[in-house]
Amino acid sequence: MKPTLTFLLVSLTVAIMPAAHAQDETLNVPRSIEAGSAFSIQNAGSGEAALYIVGPGQVLKRTVQLGTSTYFPAGSICNAGHYVVILAQGSGTTTRSFDVTPVSVPANLSFLAKPSRLPVGLHDGITGAVYVFDVYHNLIAAPTLVSFELSSPSGAVQKQQVSTRDGAAWTAMDSTSQQGSSKFVAQAGDVSSTNIIRQVPGDPCDLKVSAQPSGQQLDLQTAPVRDCSGNAVPDGTIVTFTETYPGGQSTVDVPLKRDIAEVKMPARDGATITVASGVVLGNQIRWGK
Repeated sequence: MKPTLTFLLVSLTVAIMPAAHAQDETLNVPRSIEAGSAFSIQNAGSGEAALYIVGPGQVLKRTVQLGTSTYFPAGSICNAGHYVVILAQGSGTTTRSFDVTPVSVPANLSFLAKPSRLPVGLHDGITGAVYVFDVYHNLIAAPTLVSFELSSPSGAVQKQQVSTRDGAAWTAMDSTSQQGSSKFVAQAGDVSSTNIIRQVPGDPCDLKVSAQPSGQQLDLQTAPVRDCSGNAVPDGTIVTFTETYPGGQSTVDVPLKRDIAEVKMPARDGATITVASGVVLGNQIRWGK
């Protein structure tokens, strides 16, 4: 009589209890195999039986002749994890278990880098995390060396090597001093993965404004606006001109155009003119008496 599904489930439950580890000579399985490897299971006795292998996302069944070895070719079991072997004949079963380990050679990387866009010159501003998988997409839990490399537009390179812990490795790197696209590469063994990080200028730094008389007005113009690393601040960035004079104050917001901001304001005696962008203040100009 062939074993029923209920009977097999009961057997499987018994197999993973401590009492299931009692030894006998009827079933001999390997203690562990590498994912995708060929292996064989030996059994004793006589007659015909059903052999089941139950594991993560996979069940194998073979009709076997007792007293022989059952061969499983390469690729039969590819999912890493703990497997239970059940040999069922008539009303009796024998159970064993073995482990399938990931292939030790990395074949795939899952590489996440954040953020995809950030200002230049930030300490530990870029983070990268990598998960290392084998050719069958099993997470390789054994320590694996991962190399991280961040290349800036200027050609400067930051490098770090990190050993994985439970299949994962992570790092933090500084954003570079030059705007542009940087290449962030993670490599384990012969396999690599690349992310592109866009680095944009930081806040304006060292604002300077000059004034020239033009009739009853002043022509106010900033020097080319740069961040603290010397990168041109993007056009459209708002620069605020403020004229404070006895009895009043005037304010004008002007967007950068071709790296500078310029505006005309009344030439009032005793006026103080200042310039700012965000929280960054520039120099002051006193006009007239």
